[in-house]
Amino acid sequence: MSFEWRPFTELLAAIVDNRGRTCPVGDAGLPLIATNCIDDSSLYPRYETSRFVADETYRTWFRGHPMPGDILFVCKGSPGRTNWCPDPVDFCIAQDMVAVRADLAKISPKYLFAALRSSLVQAQISNLHVGTMIPHFKKGDFGKLRIPVPDAGAQAEIGDFYFDVSMRIALLRETNATLEAIAQALFKSWFVDFDPVRAKSQGLAPAGMDEATAALFPEGFEDSEKGPIPRGWRWVSLRDVVSIYDSKRIPLSGQERAKRRGPFPYYGAAALMDHVDDHLFEGTHVLVGEDGSVTQPDGMPVLQYVWGKFWVNNHAHVLQGAHGICTEHVLLSLRSTNIQHLVTGAVQAKLSQGNMWRIDFMLPSREVAGAFASIIGPLFARFRQNAEQAQSLAEVRDALLPRLISGQLRLPEAIAETEEAL
Repeated sequence: MSFEWRPFTELLAAIVDNRGRTCPVGDAGLPLIATNCIDDSSLYPRYETSRFVADETYRTWFRGHPMPGDILFVCKGSPGRTNWCPDPVDFCIAQDMVAVRADLAKISPKYLFAALRSSLVQAQISNLHVGTMIPHFKKGDFGKLRIPVPDAGAQAEIGDFYFDVSMRIALLRETNATLEAIAQALFKSWFVDFDPVRAKSQGLAPAGMDEATAALFPEGFEDSEKGPIPRGWRWVSLRDVVSIYDSKRIPLSGQERAKRRGPFPYYGAAALMDHVDDHLFEGTHVLVGEDGSVTQPDGMPVLQYVWGKFWVNNHAHVLQGAHGICTEHVLLSLRSTNIQHLVTGAVQAKLSQGNMWRIDFMLPSREVAGAFASIIGPLFARFRQNAEQAQSLAEVRDALLPRLISGQLRLPEAIAETEEAL
């Protein structure tokens, strides 16, 4: 299969932006999608925004708006990140990004989207953007970007292949979001709202719970410094229910240190290479931000649920559940805890180990903790399986894409290799 390199601008029917400056915003209306909402790991943009556009602004301020099937393209910050516009488009786009619309007479929109994400085009974008502190790919330089364009039949095959695999990845991630929501809702019911105890205190059977599990819960409450809590339960420090590691660091030989950029994922605030404080861990852990990115906008801690072998540097606290509390229980508890008052540092946010131990944890009986672990354990096992499968599919898809475009690989072979990743 042959293809030709064509200027990006020649393949477009329209480029939509918002004048290159911030539009008037408020607390209600249509969401305003910014560059931080554009993520190459997903098909569609995320709705992580607190800015909204009123109807009048939507109708009169913008030069134009994205349409279904347009491609969102980041110009500043992380140039070249892209997302697909859903149907319907229920957002506006902020500055430092544009929506590009494929010319249907010249190129398939899905193929263009795949090509823009391919290493063949991303390498060009890296070479064309300007700025050292904040990279910027100027809209005026779009014509310098060359897109590999095969025949129409190949475009359709490649575009559909990319989308089909991406949709499978999206479904796995949506399933995981549902699994997390189920686990978090159960945690809230048992350990925040105390629903089973409230039901028993009123002479009722806890909803959706078998008799054996219900029997593990107390039938009433007792006072605590934070208000009524289930009888026999108590508030403790986070340190009473976790092990903080480094005691399980995997020793590194000289050869292992020379292969620091090996096959295992890395978590931390800086590059792995040349960091003497990097360590290799194994098992299921919760990483809690220590400095830099410590809290989310709502004050909840920045967390990472990790498993298998992984690298981490000294910018994260590495925790595991202990003393009858499973690691996932710790994760769910931390996700429900505002820690903003524990963060220090005027220039750089920091959560010291001492302040982390000031985080409270509702400690139930060992029997209730065990029952909770037995319920959420399978949910998180499936979560890990889905996440690994999504990661494998994404790696295979991205590796096959340039070979499909260049004609080195035919579609049946690509499909077969993709199926092997499942």
